[in-house]
Formats: sequence, C-alpha cells, structure tokens
Amino acid sequence: MSADQVYVGLGLIAVLAVGSQLLASRLRVPALLVLLPAGFTAGALTDNVDPQRLLGSSFSPLVSLAVAVILYDAGLGLDLRRLKGHNRRVVIRLLWLGALLTVVSAALFAVPVLDMSAQAAVMLATILVVSGPTVVGPLLAFVRPTERLQRILVWEGSLIDPVGGILGALVFHGVLAGSRPGFGSGFGHFLASAALGLGAGAAGAGVLWMVLGRVRLSEELATSVQLAAVIGVAAACDALRDDTGLISAVVMGMALANLPGLELPTRRPFFETLVSLIIGLLFVSISATVTPESLRHVVLPSLALTALLVLVTRPLIAHLAAARTDVPARERWFVGWMAPRGIVAAATASTFSAELAAHHIAGAERILPATFVVIVATVMLYGLTAFPVARRLGVLRPSRSRPLLVGGAPWAVDLARALSAAGLDVLMWAGAGEERARIEAAGLELAPGELMASAEGFGAVLEGITDVLLLTGEDDFNALASLKLRESVEGTVRRLAPSAASEGVVAPYAGGESLLFDASLTRPEIVRRYEAGARVVTRTADGPPADGEQVLFVVRPEGRLVPVTAGVCPEAVPGDTLVLLTEA
Repeated sequence: MSADQVYVGLGLIAVLAVGSQLLASRLRVPALLVLLPAGFTAGALTDNVDPQRLLGSSFSPLVSLAVAVILYDAGLGLDLRRLKGHNRRVVIRLLWLGALLTVVSAALFAVPVLDMSAQAAVMLATILVVSGPTVVGPLLAFVRPTERLQRILVWEGSLIDPVGGILGALVFHGVLAGSRPGFGSGFGHFLASAALGLGAGAAGAGVLWMVLGRVRLSEELATSVQLAAVIGVAAACDALRDDTGLISAVVMGMALANLPGLELPTRRPFFETLVSLIIGLLFVSISATVTPESLRHVVLPSLALTALLVLVTRPLIAHLAAARTDVPARERWFVGWMAPRGIVAAATASTFSAELAAHHIAGAERILPATFVVIVATVMLYGLTAFPVARRLGVLRPSRSRPLLVGGAPWAVDLARALSAAGLDVLMWAGAGEERARIEAAGLELAPGELMASAEGFGAVLEGITDVLLLTGEDDFNALASLKLRESVEGTVRRLAPSAASEGVVAPYAGGESLLFDASLTRPEIVRRYEAGARVVTRTADGPPADGEQVLFVVRPEGRLVPVTAGVCPEAVPGDTLVLLTEA
C-alpha cells in the first residue's frame, strides 16, 4: 500500500470508531450495533481499512496487546471482597455453570452444523463464553432493571471477561499442544504456557504493587506506569510463548484489585478513555476483516448456534444458577435473557483463528466469521428486546426518585420527612452519633457504613440512588463529596450553597452548577431561619406560593424529584407536590 492509502485507512478507522460510538450514544443503543456494521461495510467497500494490508504481520500482535489492556482494566474491577451477600451464590454459579454448559453445548453443536473439527469447535465455544461489561452495562443502563438484577448481571459481566480470557488462552494452548506429536510433550507445552502467563502476571503485579504503594506518583504517571507494565509483561510473555500475555494481563489486574495496602482510584479517566478507543478501533478493524465471502456458508449455521445459546443454553444456566435461592422466577427469566457477546469474543477470535488455521486445525477459518455473526445477532436481539421483556416480566426499577440526604441536622431530618410524605423512598446518612440517633428516632432509613467507602465502586449504599443532597454543616465536605460522588451515582449530586463570605478551602471555588435552592438560601441562612421557627412542609400545587413560603422541591405525580437551583425554579402544575420552607 502507498503512504496515502495508509493515511486514508488509519484515519478512516479512527473516524469510524469514534463516530460510531458517538452515534450510538445519541441513539442510546450499544455501540456494537453501530461499530460492527460500520467496519463490515467499510471493509466491503474499500481495501484501505483492511488491517491485514495496513499493518501486515503486526496486526495480530497489536490486537493481542490491546486485548491485554482491556482485560487488565476489567481485572482491576474484580475486588472479590465486594462479591458478597445473597447474590454471591448466583454469580458464582453463573460463571462456572455458564462456562461449562456454553462450552459443551456450543462445541457439540458446532462440530456437525459448522463442519468444524473438535478442536476448532471447542475453541469457538470457549470464545463464546465471554459477555463483558462493555456490552451489558449500556444495555442495563437503558433498561434499568431492579437493583438485584443490575448487581447480578454487572458482576457476571465484569467477571466473565477475564475468566473467559484466561479460559480461552488456556484452551488455545491446549489445542496447539494437542496438535503436536506426543501427548507428553504437548501437555508439557500446555503447562509451560499456563505457568509462564500466571508467573509473569504475578511478578508484574508484585512490581506494580511495590511501585504504586511506596512511590508517590501523580494520577497521570501512575496510569502510565500501569500501562507500560501491562504492555511490557504481555509483550514479553507473547514473545516467549504465543498469547500467554492475555493470562498475565488478567492476573495482574485481579491481583492488584485484591492485594492489601493498595488503594487504586475508582475512576481512571485515561484508562477508561483508552479502553473505549481501543474497543472502537478493534471492532472496526476486526469486522473489516470479515468479508462477505467468508460469511456465505457460515451465516445460517451461526444463527442456528445463536438460537441454541439464546433459547436453550442461557435460560438453563440462569435457572440452575438461581436454584434454591430467593431469586424469583421472573428475575431468573430476565437473567436468562441477557447474555450478549462483546469485544473480548471478537478480539480473541481474531487472535486465535488465524493462528489455529496456520497450524492446519480443520474449521479454524470459520471461527472469526461465526463469532462475528453471534456477536451481531445477540447484541441486536438483546438490544431490541431487553426493555420490553423486562417490562413484560415486571422487573423494571420503579421510576420514582430515591434521594440520599447526607446530614442529620434537625432541618435536614424535617426535609427528609417531607420528601417521604410526598411518596419518595428516602435514605439518609450522617457521620455523628447524635445525628444518626436523630434520624433513627424520626423513623427514617439510615444508610449503613462509611459514605466515601460506599462510593468506591460497587457499594450497596449508593445502588439505586437517583439524587444525592449534601446537607451537612461543613461546606468543604459538601463540596468535596459532590465531586467524589458524581462518579458513583446515576443521577444528580447537589449541595448547599456556602455563605457568601465563606473562607473555606474548597467550597467557594468548587463551582455553582450543583448548588441547591435559590441563591439567597445558603446553608447558614437555612439554619438561621429554622432556628427562628421556619419549618419544611408539603402541599399540593394548587396555586402559587404564599407570602413566607419558599419552594425547595417539586415532586411530580410519577414520583420524580425536581429541585430548585440557583436561578431555576421548576414550574409546578396541578398534581405536583410542593416541598416548602415556611416562615414561623
């Protein structure tokens, strides 16, 4: 290819990757629904986006290293100490039963239907084990199922990517080992590959643990150190034995997530941006390698395989996983209707398919197109039907707001009572023992644990919270907490305005876009009025506020909480409920 063609091809891949994700976000659909057709169409219309022509022999190593970065990032979310409660049994069963039944059913089906050898069929079946949070997360965000379902499916999606990555790498080396003469030498090669990946991952995690735990690094430099370590270890492993880098990357991520004495930030903006870009680039590039000719004899058998996985295997897995638990039947059926395949399936298929075909494994050339069809079919099917299925089963989360009020001052407890009287499910949190006792004495639900710890990832306290109202007497705490909690809450996070003459460290400079109430109603002003006899009350919106009444919130008939903010007072209509601060 000429230099101009390379420029055009690389630029087109980047534009298609980001443009597809942007379009998907606007359409509120999983990005895969746009990325895969975009790459496939571009690959069919022009040769400039064919990564094999653009990058040649370097394409497969780059895919392997890119997947290693994705799996490392997924592994960082696997703090096994957070997998607890009554859902632990269901999630663990979904993992091992799901992997076992998917591999067995898909492999047995693929041998006769896709005309594959047993080795290629087992490899395809292992690839199809993975789902992944990059696909499940956007679907759940759109559907909004109940908290229990959200928790189970997010944990399964987060865990199955690295588990499937490890399983896929091990099966890949097992298949290659089986193709070599002599069982003993093949089995020894398999064990050596697994040991190399596990050992290198453990060593890399140990080095990162020491560096990140003992050396004071900025967030940017700490991220760069992790990225260099993952790529360096994975590249070294792959140079010694093919694709052992995937094992090392997962091991590094999981080890760092569970080693004591190391607090990694919940949000990693650079890593998140990089992973998102990698996902887009990989999907466009990989789908561009799937030609219409390669799909000609694979589409119908692959759709039949998809039907088996969707209609038989997954529902069976869900019901077996939830057996003898308190998960009701309707939730079991929804779990059985949520298993889309994603980026790790596509990337591992691209990596393993060509290598197995080069070793003359019969049917290996069908692994990538078959995986492509299954990904497209499952994402489209679940993307289009998940919401109506959830609605039909009655497992949608209630649309009513669920605010968390932080602070236990008398006026804040009064406000919580008023919101509860308006029909909202109110949760409160306070740090001081006196304030917590006041909340409990008022008969309000008190969130357990430590607030900021709950913000670190999967804390149960913040699950289902739609609004956080920071009402403590410490302006700097309110400002800092608003910045922290915005990363962990679905809805809005708002705080009281500090005094105009405030000399706090953070509060005066944290910006006013998240401030509650009218600009004149600062925290000291509310306290002053309450001590002077003002009270928080509710009434129906049957007219404008009377003299001495100031609107704090409007609660819509469907239970949606709309706060008054600086310069913006929501218009109340008949049927709404007003939450007011009244003068004495």
